[in-house]
Amino acid sequence: MNTDKHGYDDNFLITINWEKLAVEYEKKFRFNRVTESGSSYQYQLVGVPVIPTSIQLRNYQQQAVINWLRNKGRGTLKMATGSGKTIIALAIATELYHKIGLQVLLIICPFRHLVVQWQKECQKFNLNPILAMNRVDDWERELTNQLYNIRVCNQSFLTVITTNSTLISESFQSQLKFFPAKSLIIGDEAHNLGSIHSAASLPRKIGLRLALSATPERYFDDDGTETVFNYFGEIIPPEFSLADAIKQGALVPYLYHPILVQLTPEEAINYAKLTQKIGWILHKNQNWENETLTSLLTKRSRLIGAAENKLLALKELMQTRLNTSHTLFYCGDGYVDNYHLAYRRQIEAVTRILGKELGYRVNTYTNETSLENREQLRQQFERGELQGLVAIRCLDEGLDIPAIQTAVILASTTNPRQFIQRRGRILRPHPGKKQATLFDMIVMPPELDRNTWEVERNLLRKELNRFVEFANLASNSKEAIGKLLILQEQYQLID
Repeated sequence: MNTDKHGYDDNFLITINWEKLAVEYEKKFRFNRVTESGSSYQYQLVGVPVIPTSIQLRNYQQQAVINWLRNKGRGTLKMATGSGKTIIALAIATELYHKIGLQVLLIICPFRHLVVQWQKECQKFNLNPILAMNRVDDWERELTNQLYNIRVCNQSFLTVITTNSTLISESFQSQLKFFPAKSLIIGDEAHNLGSIHSAASLPRKIGLRLALSATPERYFDDDGTETVFNYFGEIIPPEFSLADAIKQGALVPYLYHPILVQLTPEEAINYAKLTQKIGWILHKNQNWENETLTSLLTKRSRLIGAAENKLLALKELMQTRLNTSHTLFYCGDGYVDNYHLAYRRQIEAVTRILGKELGYRVNTYTNETSLENREQLRQQFERGELQGLVAIRCLDEGLDIPAIQTAVILASTTNPRQFIQRRGRILRPHPGKKQATLFDMIVMPPELDRNTWEVERNLLRKELNRFVEFANLASNSKEAIGKLLILQEQYQLID
């Protein structure tokens, strides 16, 4: 018996001639031949994977399928938001069904709204997935029955979509032992599966593995990143950047407008104190996994995110844009002091300014919003009945609202994943959408003493690099870079 580092019996994988599969697929791709999935016979079988005639894989998507096959059924796709990772994954499942008799497709998502989105995409591929989330009674018996049907050959194919939280549950874990060897596991936004708890729940019995993420590397967690790559496999080409996606037409061009915001005197004092403490810890210990350091960085990020003057900048901006629509407002989870003599969350203050003070038709979109209400809000937003959505976090990963034309980012963490996800979110193509516009509120650090200034300079360097990179890709790059030049010059960060 041959086992990998996870104790998985890989005899089944060894029996597959992966190079032959890759060559055959490449021939179909190169010569544009019709695959078996296009036959009328396959369309009569409910629940087996079929590539719909309405979908034509792009060259880079086809190449990703070929390279995953050549990597012997393992690998991580690192591709920009909107590049069609879902389609690549389902194309791989389709090919495996026709070539090796794949029996089960298991898709794991971090959030419930992504489960619903995957369900819609799966249905386009002739699949009828079980949604394993919410109450156990809603899915457990059905999953048991269909796994039995697969085992006794009464059913050809089974698709299961679940959440990270359901995956680790005892109910779901007890079912994994019945998954056949010919199963494929897809980890959507797979960086979320690098935590100790989630990683321990990943099924070792399933050898065919595919991870999807625009940002598979976990922020300040090298061990978690290694865990993801060890389980799913290393990044396979082609990597697909934001620039690639725009060039290929997978994402639309954009205008980028940095808005520089000053801290209030009280905020500046707190900011300096936090930065000084961060510097002390870094001087004594270079380990970024230090819990005290993480806590200080989080407090500093929230202070920046909820800076009071961002509300004034928002009001000034939107007073000139009252007739616009399809605008997304990203808020932080912090609180704003002294706003209308109240102590309130930033999202509440932003909603008040937009709705009550400016008459801009908005609603909030948060983790507390039910799936039913989310869908209703999405439809109202797309129709223009709502001019804007005010959101926290839940729009960062995977949610597909391509009608977004403009985004106003009031709060960001220093996490590059959030930076990439948020900016990619507004660039998805949509009928009539020729370009997107992004307003990015960036806090200007206050005057600091020399030692603290050096700490700030080092902390700011990586974040500014991301801003500058994004500005360089914008249609108005010269204007955007000029705005950021002020901050670069102040902290001597011009290379």
